[in-house]
Amino acid sequence: MNSMIQMDSEIQDVNMNFSFFDLYHRNSFKQPARITWIKGWKVEYMAIAQPETMHKTPILIVGGAFQNFNSYKYCVEQLLSAGPVILIDLPSMGANQQITNPDTGISAGTLELPDLARMLGEWLDIESLDKVSVMGMSLGSVVASSFAVQRPDLVERMILMGVMQKTRKSWRMLLEESLHLMKEQRMDEFGQAVILYLVNHAKFDKTRMSPTAKRLFFKQMAEFTATEQDRYEINCNRLLRLTNVPIPQCKVLVACGQYDSFTLPHENANFALQCPEMQFAMIANADHVPQLQRRKETMTLFATFLQGESIQDVEGIIPMTRAQLLTMERRGEERIQVKNPQTQLTHRHSDLQIATQIVDLNFFGVLLSFTEGLTAKAEQYPRDLALHLEDEEGPFKIECLIFEVSSTQIRALFKHGSFELAERLLRYIQLQKELNLVQTQRFI
Repeated sequence: MNSMIQMDSEIQDVNMNFSFFDLYHRNSFKQPARITWIKGWKVEYMAIAQPETMHKTPILIVGGAFQNFNSYKYCVEQLLSAGPVILIDLPSMGANQQITNPDTGISAGTLELPDLARMLGEWLDIESLDKVSVMGMSLGSVVASSFAVQRPDLVERMILMGVMQKTRKSWRMLLEESLHLMKEQRMDEFGQAVILYLVNHAKFDKTRMSPTAKRLFFKQMAEFTATEQDRYEINCNRLLRLTNVPIPQCKVLVACGQYDSFTLPHENANFALQCPEMQFAMIANADHVPQLQRRKETMTLFATFLQGESIQDVEGIIPMTRAQLLTMERRGEERIQVKNPQTQLTHRHSDLQIATQIVDLNFFGVLLSFTEGLTAKAEQYPRDLALHLEDEEGPFKIECLIFEVSSTQIRALFKHGSFELAERLLRYIQLQKELNLVQTQRFI
């Protein structure tokens, strides 16, 4: 009798799914998004499935700030083996262009990330979806995690990629700098800066992101319309106001790229350690966008976890235990000394020059030493000074963001806003490493 009741329930679920989900075909992503209105807010979504996995728990994907549904096309094709897939864009996120509520005139910028999570729960209630597995990437990971804490009854499993519980100072400074560039309409610099912050250029030889993907990513950013610029500002400010990401109690897979320089692996690991039912894995040779660089490995990892199978033997993945996470290395790129440390900082809008000495540097920043009195002088210009370097091609300079100040030293972040300059800095660093190696060998 009980088996017959269960069978009837499964049949009802499949019938409901057939009415809600569109069957997947090669032109599915050319179809317009479906829309649900919630108190004047527009929720855009796609719901697609294959008949053989129609009965399984739907996989709800909450994307980051920039992706459109089409950017998930090849990811979805791999995930459909694990269940039906729902792609959702909440107001001002993803490709959802809504920045004002037509009923109230309220800006989408007033919706904080927990508000968006509540809207996600309301949407599931409206569509009569009583259980989902949720996948959140980058900005979407914050919405997903908040949703799981608000509505644990709706969540079966969760995948979070590129997540941290508290934002670090250097991360906030880079976001703020990208906003400055956009407001100053330095859009070429802005587009390159966003990519250089999200993509670990120092590990390009390992991540092997295709030049085409990089070029298209840049074109998307540099050609932002006025509405897209508004949405970027809204989402940046949401993140800048963020003080804490809640910890989900459901079964969670926390994943990140091995070389993620935007949400660092140890930050992802720290989040995972606080989850009672967690698994953790790094995607080898990837950074903040594994879905672009190691799509097959990333999606195989996700599908394996969602189906309740072991992730230990997934190819291209580095699973880690709770004990291993506790001893994870925090530092990314090594800091190196340079052959000719004496140099100067100059102001981008005046003829100001400040003598300094390089203590050490890497692709992401530099530690500088000053004679007494000059530290305070440099500190007055936190985002307007450029460090002068010289290589075999001649002198060049790179703008800095002052990060930490002591009596005689300043630590600064490099303001990456040029692919060409980033490549040149990498060559400069490699040369310094080689010179240091030669000097070390002479002493041996």
